Amino acid sequence: MEVSICENYIRYYFWKERAIMQIMANRMDRGFQLYQNEYESKLLEVLRSGWYVLGKEVSSFEQEFADYLGVKHCVGLASGLDALWIAFRILGIGVGDEVIVQANTYIASVMGITINGAMPVFVEPDVFFNLDTAHLEEKITNRTKAILVVHLYGQASNMESVMKIAKKYHLKVVEDCAQSHGAVFGNKKTGTFGDIGCFSFYPSKNLGGFGDGGAIVTNNVDIAEEVRIFRNYGSEKKYYNKVVGANSRLDEIQAAFLRVKLKHLEELQEERKTICERYLKELENKQIILPQILKGASHVWHQFVIMCKERGKLIEYLNSKQIGTAIHYPIPPHMSEAYQYLGIQKGSLPVTEMYADRVLSIPLYNGMRKEEQDYVIESLNLFSN
Repeated sequence: MEVSICENYIRYYFWKERAIMQIMANRMDRGFQLYQNEYESKLLEVLRSGWYVLGKEVSSFEQEFADYLGVKHCVGLASGLDALWIAFRILGIGVGDEVIVQANTYIASVMGITINGAMPVFVEPDVFFNLDTAHLEEKITNRTKAILVVHLYGQASNMESVMKIAKKYHLKVVEDCAQSHGAVFGNKKTGTFGDIGCFSFYPSKNLGGFGDGGAIVTNNVDIAEEVRIFRNYGSEKKYYNKVVGANSRLDEIQAAFLRVKLKHLEELQEERKTICERYLKELENKQIILPQILKGASHVWHQFVIMCKERGKLIEYLNSKQIGTAIHYPIPPHMSEAYQYLGIQKGSLPVTEMYADRVLSIPLYNGMRKEEQDYVIESLNLFSN
């Protein structure tokens, strides 16, 4: 059957329009393309060096990231989860101890506590999706040893209140900064307030590599040295093992990529901020609640998270428009199968559970084009259930 030139043109036109408006919730290829030559050049440099584990790229990145944060020590690790569980291990927190953490975090935060045998004690989040410090003190018992603060979605938590309470009760503070690279509360960056700051460099993060990676930062030289030994089989010198440690080393290639990206982090953050300022200014739909920013805190916009009572219908509508979304996070840790043993019943943490039912992350990534932003904004503004 013959097809006319006109019919072929029409088919091509609609295929092209469909391709243009297929917007993913997140995409990392655009970020790579921004500095492709630098990444590829750095990769070849490392490959040709013949040194692939704990070399100059790792040590250079550790120093550069510490300088960027304004902290004394940075120790590269294999992942953000490793940073969390190693942090509590080094602090001596384990069986019989309690750690307070916000209930709406990603489950990895809680795993950092429970891998060591400690018990998570959940606190509801505030309107900024971070730990509600107004309810922090009431959760403290004689078994409480630490507070785990999660700077969720890229916004700095209320660290003034956290540190005041921690000092009052002599508690350790660990910061989960997996989503908050460069975010500030007051005049200090996240990760520099507590005893230990934990970072992830997973590819989707604002400072992400091209594989797994993480780091611990601290101002305490003894903690930094313990982590360095622990990450390398507990070995201070090859074949001389001080403790039973782990194999958790940031590799040379990831460190090299992160050094490239760190040089451009401020401009990448500024691009995300510009996109999100458009969202905040131009999204106008009474069925959609926009994120709020805490006074004194900055937001680096790892995610732009809205809320909608009719989230299922909104997702279905956006899918029909070929606009991708993600839910961060649909199942709170206390309701996951992994933590059923905690015995926390549904309804015990109503704010957390409400957020889990309503939050939705809309498209946000470096290299997001203006017409893509326009289309997302227009589509959201036209939504009605």
